[in-house]
Amino acid sequence: MPSAVARFPDLRLAAALLALAVLSGCASAPKPGPGGAAPPSRPVARPTPDRDGVEATPPSIDLTRVPDAQPQVEPIRPGGPNKPYAAAGQTFTPIAEDRPYGETGLASWYGRKFQGRRTASGEVYNMYAMTAAHPTLPIPSYARVRNPANGREVVVRVNDRGPFVKGRIIDLSYAAAIRLEVQNGVAPVEVQRITFEEIRTGAWRRDAGGSTVAEVPASNVVPVVATTIDPAPAAEAAAASAPPVVADAPTARAYTTPARGFWVQLGAFRQREGAETFQKRVAAEADWISPMLAVFSDAALFKLQAGPYPGRDEARAGAERIRAAIQLVPVIVERR
Repeated sequence: MPSAVARFPDLRLAAALLALAVLSGCASAPKPGPGGAAPPSRPVARPTPDRDGVEATPPSIDLTRVPDAQPQVEPIRPGGPNKPYAAAGQTFTPIAEDRPYGETGLASWYGRKFQGRRTASGEVYNMYAMTAAHPTLPIPSYARVRNPANGREVVVRVNDRGPFVKGRIIDLSYAAAIRLEVQNGVAPVEVQRITFEEIRTGAWRRDAGGSTVAEVPASNVVPVVATTIDPAPAAEAAAASAPPVVADAPTARAYTTPARGFWVQLGAFRQREGAETFQKRVAAEADWISPMLAVFSDAALFKLQAGPYPGRDEARAGAERIRAAIQLVPVIVERR
């Protein structure tokens, strides 16, 4: 009896076409890769110089443990990165004074494309440090950034300009984005600038509290001719004969809870007026130190100090500069 294929030529043709399709399918199937895994259906996109992102070989550090930036009073210089500018079809007028600032909006981050380039401040960008770019905050400046979705917070140093995309308020370093867990895209955040007063008093710290005082040996700074405990008669005499104060001289304020860190003490006075007058004189003769000056009420004395400095070396350098500027021998005080 003839087969069904012989009886029906159309079936033979269909069978041949089916076999050809099966063979063709096997020939085009991807070969398993190492370990039996099939390769991707299309080539993997490789980083290109014009695209931003992470580095191909990031450093072997735990970015979740990169410490916050440590705020210190840094004078806001006029002009430079703080002058009005235009970018992406918009005009921006940076804040050029010490005042509170807060906003809520979207955060992004920038990395490999800008790594090693100069920031608006002139510093080299390091995507693994705790820094950020902001369109209008003073440069330099410090800000607390909070991710409301998980409650995570970081403190960054603002040293660059950007972002210039509508709706975005801050461009974080990659390390800051990792700490906040926003490295996978744009996310809502809260930004709060840390003021000079908050830095001087230590109020910016979440664990803000009292501090103890330890005098650094005078031999570690400069030859000292007066102690940090007794009033400085020479300073009081100089303050009494100080020239009239200019109208924009800073207004003194007596604090009782200075921030932890290193301070450079310029004088100690029995009367608050003496400390305030001397503060204005120092500010008039060395305006670069003006933002760092503060008067502290300590027992029966009012002490004029500059700071806080993050380390002893920075405080020593500050003391030397003050000595050269106003011919005064200061003393370094550490508050723990």
